[in-house]
Amino acid sequence: MSANRWLATGNFFSTYKEEQRIFFTHLDRLLFCVLLAVLFIWPLVYEVSNKYMLVLDNILIAMVAIIGLNLVTGFAGLISIGHAAFVGVGAYTLAVFARTIGDSHVLITHAWPLMLIVSGAVGAMFGAFVGLPALRLKHLYLAIATLSFQMIFQWTINFFPLFNQGQTIPVGRVYWFTGMVSRGDHYLFWYYVALVIVIVFGLAVRNLLRTRYGRSLVAVRDNDRAADAMGMNPGLTKVYAFALAGFFAGVAGALHAYLYRGAGIESFTLAQSISYLAMAIVGGLGTLTGSFFGPAAIRMLDLQVENLVEWLKHFLPAAMNLATAFKPLTFGLVIVLFLMFEPRGIANWWRICRTYVKLWPFRY
Repeated sequence: MSANRWLATGNFFSTYKEEQRIFFTHLDRLLFCVLLAVLFIWPLVYEVSNKYMLVLDNILIAMVAIIGLNLVTGFAGLISIGHAAFVGVGAYTLAVFARTIGDSHVLITHAWPLMLIVSGAVGAMFGAFVGLPALRLKHLYLAIATLSFQMIFQWTINFFPLFNQGQTIPVGRVYWFTGMVSRGDHYLFWYYVALVIVIVFGLAVRNLLRTRYGRSLVAVRDNDRAADAMGMNPGLTKVYAFALAGFFAGVAGALHAYLYRGAGIESFTLAQSISYLAMAIVGGLGTLTGSFFGPAAIRMLDLQVENLVEWLKHFLPAAMNLATAFKPLTFGLVIVLFLMFEPRGIANWWRICRTYVKLWPFRY
């Protein structure tokens, strides 16, 4: 590779160590640090309403969930239609703890980082269990198996008294070094927590994909028989892909429960699973950057549709339920357009822009 690490272009690597770098140039590393600085500093200098801060929190939590879904569907090639159920497992793990020991117990309010990890671990166990059919099933049959888990999860939550039969189970307000997080700082606090988790998980997955375990995911996706012939274990790879996806989803579910200070079944239905799958498709399956672009695009689309509906109410009869009609219309239209014209998602646009900037004006 070029000796100039600031403006080096192309893939002229002389060692495997060079090829496996997270940042190929110093410029990439600098831009990444600048982006992180902006994400951490802007809420301190630019005040936004709780409504928009809640939208940002939801985007970050969805990113955590989609990183896991992209691992199992994008990189491992295993279709999962019940991802919202894994997110719900994490949320209800925290909710059951809160209902059993009290929503203001020190374990819930002070040891919330531990509860995030516990919720992720429970999600990983359920993910590994649901991944067992992947040992024998593929494609549409595996999709139906994950759909069955979604239906079983909803039935269990709705009919078991332990889960309050689907009604909201409250979760207490957490504490930080400065004391209890106040109502006014609630959304800002969880913005920073979710942002740190997104960064940590993103770097962790980026490093995972550089290892033999990450490469085995791609190998099994491309051809599991060839991967088996090369010494990989396709069955174990598929199961641990589901386990990883369940862990990320469990953490996302616990974040959701803390953010809304409760867990209710309406946030973990089949419609939400379809929404998660749409985020992965729009962002770009099999790409880490797609896990960030997809949730942001879909959540911002929902927000803009709400604003459009509020504007149209001034011109159309009040009896028309525009929100109910416009949201499914725009949601379905976006998915169809992306599948038709850009199946590789927004991440492909990002790849094209990066390639253009790096090659202009054709530096070699």
